[in-house]
Amino acid sequence: MTRQVVLDTETTGMEADKGHRIIEVGAVEVDRRRYTGRQFHYYLNPDREVDAGAYEVHGLGSEFLADKPRFEAIAAELLDFLRGAELIIHNAPFDVGFLDAEFARLGPEWGRVTDHAAIFDTLPYARQRHPGQRNSLDALCGRYGIDNSNRDLHGALLDAEILADVYLAMTGGQTALSLGESAEEGGEAANAIRRLPADRPALPGIAVSTEERSAHTERLAALEAAAGSRPPWPGEEPAG
Repeated sequence: MTRQVVLDTETTGMEADKGHRIIEVGAVEVDRRRYTGRQFHYYLNPDREVDAGAYEVHGLGSEFLADKPRFEAIAAELLDFLRGAELIIHNAPFDVGFLDAEFARLGPEWGRVTDHAAIFDTLPYARQRHPGQRNSLDALCGRYGIDNSNRDLHGALLDAEILADVYLAMTGGQTALSLGESAEEGGEAANAIRRLPADRPALPGIAVSTEERSAHTERLAALEAAAGSRPPWPGEEPAG
C-alpha cells in the first residue's frame, strides 16, 4: 500500500465510552514515502465541556470550540480522505476508538474506521524497536532528531506532521533529501544492496618501499612495548 494518512486527534477527555468527544482531527497524506501536500484539519464543537486535564494538554476550551462545526458536518469529508489508505497513528486504539464512537453516533451505515482503512500503530512498533525505553512521540523525536520545538501544547495537525517525520525516520526511509531517486524508490533505494560489476578493472597494486617496511616494524614494536605484551596482529592467534 503506497498511500498513507498520518492522523491524530484531540478530545474532551480520555474515555470515549463515557461520552467524551473529538474536538480536533488532523491528518497529512504520504504517498510512496513522500509528502503530497494534502492535509485534513478541523476543530470541532463537542456539545459538552472539556475536562480540565484534557485542557491542560491541548489548550482547547469550550469558548474557542463553540462556533466550530460538529463532527457530522465533516464526517463524509473525513472518510473520503481516509478511505483506502493505511492510517499511521501513535497509540491507535485511542484515536480509532474515538472515531468509531463518533461514527456510531451517526448510524450503523457509517461503519467503523477499519471498514475503510488499514491501521499501522507506531507505538507497539517503537516498543519493539526500542524495548525498555520511553516511546512517547516526544521521546521518539529526540531519538530520531525530529524538531518538535513548536510543540508547547498538543495539536492534532502538528502532531500528525511530527508523527509522519518520526514514522519515516523510524521505518528507515530518507525524509530530507531525494538524492535523485524517483518517488517510488524513496525509502527502499537507500537500503538496497549495490553490487559492483564483475568485470570492473582491478585495483592498482602499490609497492611498499624498504623504508616504509622498516618504519612499520618499528611502529609495531613501540605498540607492543606500550601494551606490555604482543597483540594478535592479523593472521595471528591471541596468546593463552
